[in-house]
Amino acid sequence: MIKAVGLRKAYGERVAVDGVDLDLPAGRTFGLLGPNGAGKTTTILMLVGALAPDAGTVDVAGEGAPVKPAVRKKIGVAPQALAIYPELSAAENLSFFGGLYGLAGRALAERVRWCLDFAGLADRAKDRVATFSGGMQRRLNMACALVHAPQVILFDEPTVGVDPQSRNHIFDAIEALKKEERTILYTTHYMEEAARLCDRVAIMDRGKILDVDSVDALIERHGGAPVTKTIVERGDLEAVFLKLTGRKLRD
Repeated sequence: MIKAVGLRKAYGERVAVDGVDLDLPAGRTFGLLGPNGAGKTTTILMLVGALAPDAGTVDVAGEGAPVKPAVRKKIGVAPQALAIYPELSAAENLSFFGGLYGLAGRALAERVRWCLDFAGLADRAKDRVATFSGGMQRRLNMACALVHAPQVILFDEPTVGVDPQSRNHIFDAIEALKKEERTILYTTHYMEEAARLCDRVAIMDRGKILDVDSVDALIERHGGAPVTKTIVERGDLEAVFLKLTGRKLRD
């Protein structure tokens, strides 16, 4: 669904993305895992056409680069920096972004209702976003990426700074999108998030993709099997040994 070849972006002498190749199959959830400053957000910006790469190409659904308006309509992006208007209500934000994609009338109203339910904000639809908690704003930020029902959705670290309740809501929402077989790119620096949500994961650091595979395969290849160590007193050890073997422990 999205294929990137040889993406490169530099800011002066600092290379933020250095020869990145990505292949996101349709209907799957792909994780981009790496520490802060790894180049994940810069990669996202190039994938959606918001930032021109110095080198390399991006193709969406076989229809070319995301700089084309028709191609961009296939993409929804929830950026790490909140892209919502605090002086507008939740419903007004969704209506505004839906209008940018050409939605109007009943179709827009239906999508706004769907997005409010998705974000768990139906009861706060008319409230100004400035009165929302950080987690609620983050959920609305995600919902705005979905208002035009895109085929491809990019979530850039959507759980940054959110409370546990909102974090769980975000996970549940993404898992619901997975069941609909949406194509999702999810960036994070938390391994447990990638393990829970993603079919395949690319490990990124210092602008480069270091490895790509399933989470289980990456752990086996780079982390090894989990090891448990137990420290017990000798008396406890003797009791355990006797129970397991039927013999006393010798000195």
